Amino acid sequence: MTLQRERLDRALARAFESGEGERRAVVRAAGDLADSGRLAADRGTPLTVETVVTELAEAPDGSSLVERWNWWVGALAVAYGDAYTQFGVQRHS
Repeated sequence: MTLQRERLDRALARAFESGEGERRAVVRAAGDLADSGRLAADRGTPLTVETVVTELAEAPDGSSLVERWNWWVGALAVAYGDAYTQFGVQRHS
């Protein structure tokens, strides 16, 4: 199953205050994570729009969208190994 990137962008815009560049960076990273198959292999389910929004909502209050994404990627790295760090967002415009 392929992550629906356009749908993810719309869902992130509704759920979190963020700019277009920030969303684009997170959507790209989420798409790369989904395409890698790593999360599906570790969790047994593919990455979905709903999963991303739910997981990012658990990040500390006041976090930017990129901070939320990196917080979740960090949690995945702790749980499943450092290979997840490659999916972090380093910069956004």
